Amino acid sequence: MPGVDVKLVLRSTRVVTPGGTRAAAVLVAGGEIEAVLPYDTEVPGGARVEDFGDDVLLPGLVDTHVHVNDPGRTEWEGFWTATRAAAAGGITTLLDMPLNSLPPTTTVEHLRVKQQVAGPKAHIDTGFWGGAIPSNTKDLRPLHEAGVFGFKCFLSPSGVEEFPELDQEQLARSMAEIAGFGGLLIVHAEDPHHLADAPQRSGEKYADFLASRPRDAENAAIEGLIAHAGRLNARVHVLHLSSSDALPLIAAARREGVRVTVESCPHFLTLTAEEVPDGATEFKCCPPIREAANQDALWAGLADGTIDCIVSDHSPCTADLKTPDFASAWGGISSLQLGLPAVWTEARRRGHTLDDVARWMSAAPAGLAGLTRKGAIEAGRDADFAVLAPDETFTVDPAGLLHRNRVTAYAGKTLHGVVKSTWLRGTRIAADGVLAEPTGRLLERNQ
Repeated sequence: MPGVDVKLVLRSTRVVTPGGTRAAAVLVAGGEIEAVLPYDTEVPGGARVEDFGDDVLLPGLVDTHVHVNDPGRTEWEGFWTATRAAAAGGITTLLDMPLNSLPPTTTVEHLRVKQQVAGPKAHIDTGFWGGAIPSNTKDLRPLHEAGVFGFKCFLSPSGVEEFPELDQEQLARSMAEIAGFGGLLIVHAEDPHHLADAPQRSGEKYADFLASRPRDAENAAIEGLIAHAGRLNARVHVLHLSSSDALPLIAAARREGVRVTVESCPHFLTLTAEEVPDGATEFKCCPPIREAANQDALWAGLADGTIDCIVSDHSPCTADLKTPDFASAWGGISSLQLGLPAVWTEARRRGHTLDDVARWMSAAPAGLAGLTRKGAIEAGRDADFAVLAPDETFTVDPAGLLHRNRVTAYAGKTLHGVVKSTWLRGTRIAADGVLAEPTGRLLERNQ
């Protein structure tokens, strides 16, 4: 193209674009997409061509819900291992949650510590959420101005003492402060009173654990969150929705003009309570994996647009914390490397397309966070891609996973969709399990 130094052309018979999947040639210059043209477009002189044949060229995935735990709990994870696993799974951008690192991302000083640690280790582009806790209302605006993408809070205990939950008065105060500067509040929505009233039994039975985290706890918390958001004209996002009962509440709130969005996660969409063996705490997370009928309703919520996006909630720990007792085991599922094939396996079974998957796992999370250069294969965006062989299958072997502690609820499952390579700003960073040196950038809001 005249005046443009195109160095790379990526071709596929199936390129997933905002306008649909088609055969195309994607021209890359200076790390960004210059143009998306017909497949047989004449290649500019001097440009290298990569032709993926019938493998699908997807926009790089954007995962806005990752617990990297670095610094402070790097025996659980870390930026080096988390971003390698993400790259191997087709993810090119992640946003790190404000806990379970030490310190948590609740002040600008703590943010700078985390950025300093992450910089040399990031294989993919990485940004940060701030945290909203009872004691840091004064720190929210400075964190916003320092570039965090929004603020996470809990409405029930988080599991770590340095990140306490907000009660209803504190929630309203933090929400009002964040709304005052146009920020986003993202919420772990389980009501502590409903949790306290639920039966609490220790032991290995998954049914007992499921009963201890009832749907009513999510539903009540989301109902209260919507009420505050409507009154304050605040923008809020419901994290890791598990209870399908809340979908009508969210849909009704949107019709009334409340600015609420919602995500779900691969484990809620691909695993069911009925299949969890007793003592298998690799399946434990909060809120929990629920019944198959609930899962069907979550997929219906994706299909009708009530659920906006799918992100991992990658929340790892050391293997010893996954004791057989569901009451005491750490709650969290690690799926950075497996989210795309896990979701695609179930999506294709239910009649969905890779266009749908790209919208849920790339475009929508990018839109949530305001990452305007990410999330789509179109001119002007960063040249971030995942190359997927959608019909190939593999059986999950924990030994092949790249996150630090190879505990997974997907062990032994056969999944569709092999990630052949991942590209960040026009550079191949992962191919067939081989990772390049880290070239990820640290991202800030509105950057």
